Amino acid sequence: MKITNDIVYVGVNDRELDLFEAHFTVPNGMAYNSYVILDDKIAVMDSVAEGFGDEWLKKLAEATGGRAPDYLIVQHMEPDHSANIAAFAALYPDAVIVSSSRSFTMMKNFYGDDFAGRRIEAADGKTLSLGRHTLRFISAPMVHWPEVTMTFDETDRVLFSADAFGKFGTLDIDEDWACEARRYYFGIVGKFGGQVARVLDRIEGLGVTAICPLHGPYITDNIGYYTGLYRIWSSYGVESEGVTIAYTSVYGHTKKVAERLAEVLKEKGCPKVAMQDLVRDDTAEAVEDAFRYGKLVLATTTYYGDIFPPMKEFIDHLVFRGYKGRRIGFIENGSWFPQAAGVMKKLLADCKDIDYCKTAVRIVSAPDAGTEAQIEALADELLG
Repeated sequence: MKITNDIVYVGVNDRELDLFEAHFTVPNGMAYNSYVILDDKIAVMDSVAEGFGDEWLKKLAEATGGRAPDYLIVQHMEPDHSANIAAFAALYPDAVIVSSSRSFTMMKNFYGDDFAGRRIEAADGKTLSLGRHTLRFISAPMVHWPEVTMTFDETDRVLFSADAFGKFGTLDIDEDWACEARRYYFGIVGKFGGQVARVLDRIEGLGVTAICPLHGPYITDNIGYYTGLYRIWSSYGVESEGVTIAYTSVYGHTKKVAERLAEVLKEKGCPKVAMQDLVRDDTAEAVEDAFRYGKLVLATTTYYGDIFPPMKEFIDHLVFRGYKGRRIGFIENGSWFPQAAGVMKKLLADCKDIDYCKTAVRIVSAPDAGTEAQIEALADELLG
């Protein structure tokens, strides 16, 4: 697949993977992207995951017409991108490895070789000429590992963005980019919004015409749409108006109240209500919705003086990723001493700029005659 006249895609699709990074569900698999820049000298952008080396090297040889690459540029050292560095180096003994200083340390740690004597350090702002193409390196620490480097091709104005602008799913799946890119971003990169924003500032004036990430499709049109979403996500801003209701329910009573709240919100004109059962639904989807919308309702049960464990885990995900700037309401249940709302609020104490609703729906075992009025009051606060 040609991206420009001189840039060719040589990545692979992993259709067997069920869990990315051992815990994110990927029903449509994963793409491990690699690219070749064909010039007087040939540069290969990253390798692929273990188990796909033969396929990748075959594609690479076909793309180069049998010419030996001059450089392997390693932008990110996670094994899904770096597992075939040694195989490449052995096959092409005259090729030079180009990467950040931290990456070379990681190469030694992962693969036992830091390629001393055949390497170039890709320091921030440094350039590498291939002939017609000049590559400029952009240090991008913590997007989302400390060694990450992005590469900008100043000739074709293509940004090789490492894991930024990536998404779950293989490249032969036709699906909306934003949904799986959002889940990917908040699951994997979301904790580092400040670092992402700084990189966006640096690339803003480059006149980028294409973005080539290490996962998901390469982007060749409407660049502002994608960078605009990344601006919202990295600033923890509200992308869409709506309410996420995340709940756990042991015997169905809390679920019933959560579902009734969703009905009332819709009746009152709420444009979107996203329901998430934290026991059965994908946690990463729930996290994604919590960051996408501006309002969040947490509904759970008092459990041994604490809260139901899946809710506790969900709140931990939000706090870990810097959740802030939202309005939050609570629904609590308890058969003898409901106290879940207070526990949840304490767990959220490190979240900044949270507007808590004054109304907390309280269920004592099961909804009763007074529950509907509480639901109405909470809905009004959420939409007010």
